[in-house]
Amino acid sequence: MAIRVYKPTTAGRRNASVNTRDEVTKERPEKSLLRPLPKKAGRNHQGKITVRGRGGGHKRRYRVIDFKRKQLRGKKAVVLGIEYDPNRSCNIALLEFDATAPDGAAIKKRCYIPAPRGVTDGDVLLTSETPVDPKPGTAMPMKHIPTGLNIHCVELQPGKGAQLARSAGMSVRLTNREGRLATLLLPSGELRQVSVECWATVGVVGNADHARRRLGKAGKSRHLGRRPKTRGVAMSHDAHPLGGGEGRSKGGRAPVSRSGTPSKGGSTRNKKQHSSKLIIRRRKSKRYGQLR
Repeated sequence: MAIRVYKPTTAGRRNASVNTRDEVTKERPEKSLLRPLPKKAGRNHQGKITVRGRGGGHKRRYRVIDFKRKQLRGKKAVVLGIEYDPNRSCNIALLEFDATAPDGAAIKKRCYIPAPRGVTDGDVLLTSETPVDPKPGTAMPMKHIPTGLNIHCVELQPGKGAQLARSAGMSVRLTNREGRLATLLLPSGELRQVSVECWATVGVVGNADHARRRLGKAGKSRHLGRRPKTRGVAMSHDAHPLGGGEGRSKGGRAPVSRSGTPSKGGSTRNKKQHSSKLIIRRRKSKRYGQLR
């Protein structure tokens, strides 16, 4: 069992559960694929806080993930191990493949990809521009993937890299293809179309039990870099749109953020870059604001 619950020896342990990480087979990360990851504490390049409730947390180093798999195309890669990544919910797989050095010599190179479910040490993964056997972990353009399969790490634009279904336990259903467009059923219930030239990986992202883990105490949130947040209705009227009033008062206003952006059902999509014309069915009804 991937989720373990211990005896309630303390108040924090009583409500907590632990992910045993049964899929992880390699403890130490690959040094050549590590990068520094300085803390931002929710601040942008101007030093202004744009995301509240961030700060502190354990030190991390970034693992370079190959979301395009461009250097793997046309090659076979061997899985050396499945590792824990502190920067994302899914585990990552370390791959080794044959490459050519600038002087023409044959060398071995390594890279990280999100670990698909069912992939373990010694497995051989293919990244092909032509049709191949669609095993979990195989990446190819969606024009070659059989319809009805679950896929992950899906591109929205050809060559841009994986953007959809990258977190733990996620997958997208490839329902059908019509001409130059493929139809995808997202976990949210949204139906959308993307180009058949976009790449995707067959299978489901591993570590699906990540969502079942319960932190159990505030200290675990602080380890993750999450600070306490004050409710807007508990602030003064000049600190938050929902604040102020005599005693406890909601004021009747719809939930908004500190800047006034609607928190539930508000539009945050960039009108200049959105692809609404390719959305067949939205994840939320425009009329009722509920999942279809």
